[in-house]
Amino acid sequence: MERYVTGIVQNHRHKMLAIGTIPDHIHILIGYNVNQLIPDLVEEIKTSSNKLIKEKRLSKFKFEWQKGYGAFTHSHSQIDLVVKYILSQEEHHKKRSFREEYFEILEKNEVQFKDEYVFEFFNGIDGWD
Repeated sequence: MERYVTGIVQNHRHKMLAIGTIPDHIHILIGYNVNQLIPDLVEEIKTSSNKLIKEKRLSKFKFEWQKGYGAFTHSHSQIDLVVKYILSQEEHHKKRSFREEYFEILEKNEVQFKDEYVFEFFNGIDGWD
């Protein structure tokens, strides 16, 4: 999945800096090509990978992406830190859930939000091997 998503990102002339997938979400850090809107890139990633997962039967569960997503910017000086963070997701979420992490990021960066616009979170995936 990571190679497939990387291909989508690079085909749209963005530079993949880091990608990390775990069962309930994905983190991507890119060098952004301003000629494509972020919502369009996210839609392409979700639509194409959803089709691949269903056609190749890559999940034993009914698969679909959640409706929302989060997009954040980082300064050039933070790239190494963000790459390390993305590549350590599995270990990171042993200590803190994705939900806890996401809200901490919003608070830390003083991002105001309305609950009705925050995507749904999953507490766990039963039967995940």
